[in-house]
Amino acid sequence: MAIIYLYRHGETEENKRHVLQGCMPGHLSKEGKAQISASIDHLKHLGLEGILCSDLQRCKDTAYIINKVLELPITYTSLLRERDWGSATGMIVDGVTKIRIPEDAETVAGMKKRAQEFLDFVRSNYPSNVLLVISHGLFCRCIQAVYHQVEIADITPMKNTETRKLEL
Repeated sequence: MAIIYLYRHGETEENKRHVLQGCMPGHLSKEGKAQISASIDHLKHLGLEGILCSDLQRCKDTAYIINKVLELPITYTSLLRERDWGSATGMIVDGVTKIRIPEDAETVAGMKKRAQEFLDFVRSNYPSNVLLVISHGLFCRCIQAVYHQVEIADITPMKNTETRKLEL
C-alpha cells in the first residue's frame, strides 16, 4: 500500500494579496519560507522515500527548501498543478465575493479526472512507497475529494504547509 502525504506549498506573495494564481509561478513570501522550514521536523519522521511535486515554481521552491534537509528524489509533474483559471488568472478574490468562472477555465470534472490520473499514477508507479506530494490548495482538496468520493466543497481547505495523509 502506498502512503501519500499531501502538502500545500508555502505561502506566496500572491496568497497574501488574494490573487487567483492558477498556473502562475507564484513567489514564496518570507512567511512562506519560514512555514516550510518549520514543517521540516514533522516531515523527517514520516518515513518519506520520495517527493512528487507540481511543476509550478511555488511548489518547486517549496520542494527545494524541504529537500535541502531531507535529500529525497523528486519527480515534477503537471498532474499536480493548480486549477487553470483561464482568463480569471490573476484576479483578486477576497474569499467572499463569488466570481463567475470563465469558459476557458479548467472544469471541476477536468480537475477530478486529473486527480484520478494522479492517484492511478501513484498506485502504478509507487505501489508501496511513502511519498510527500507537494501541490496547491484547491488541487489537494480535489485529490482528497476523489479519494473519499465526495465533492470538493466537502473537504476542508488546507493551510499553507499543512499535510494530510492518504493510504492508497
